[in-house]
Amino acid sequence: VLRMREGGRGSLLLLQLLLLLSAPLESGAQNDTEPIILEGKCLVVCDSTPSSEPAGSALGMSVRSGSGRVAFSASRQTNHEPTDMSNRTMIIYFDNILVNVGTHFDQESSVFVAPRRGVYSFNFHVVKAYNRQTIQVNLMVNGWPMISAFAGDQDVTREAATNAGLVILEKGDKAYLRLEKGNLMGGWKFSTFSGFLVFPL
Repeated sequence: VLRMREGGRGSLLLLQLLLLLSAPLESGAQNDTEPIILEGKCLVVCDSTPSSEPAGSALGMSVRSGSGRVAFSASRQTNHEPTDMSNRTMIIYFDNILVNVGTHFDQESSVFVAPRRGVYSFNFHVVKAYNRQTIQVNLMVNGWPMISAFAGDQDVTREAATNAGLVILEKGDKAYLRLEKGNLMGGWKFSTFSGFLVFPL
């Protein structure tokens, strides 16, 4: 309880106190969330006092990937033609693009070119038809075999060499499928080759 003397200093102090208490609290700009663009097109939003804390984040940080999506999937729809596989390179070609996000898979050469350094996932399924020879298919990166698959059952009309794995690629690295052993003279219709960027490094 404050005693006020009319015309005294007490009333002045009380008036100042009331003005301070009745003034609205300013919401500081510190809590305003501002987007921050980092290298790699990653959007990070921070809030020192988030209304709802995301799981595993004490600072209310959320990360959303930007436009760096990379994925492709190609298949073989037509029968084998002699000109579709060079006897020199033995690259396995695909004539149908199912997915090509980022357009880093070239249909004409059937080669994928990595747009950035990162961990990539690849899988392939190469079918041999009416062919009793054992085939070996390699996933090649810049001319070096990284993953191999075999198919050699002589009692079936169709069989597939299938494999998958993760590979670290540098920007500009080239990945493709190569027939290392055997032949695909019966064709490789229904074969597929797919890959995508798991995360950049």
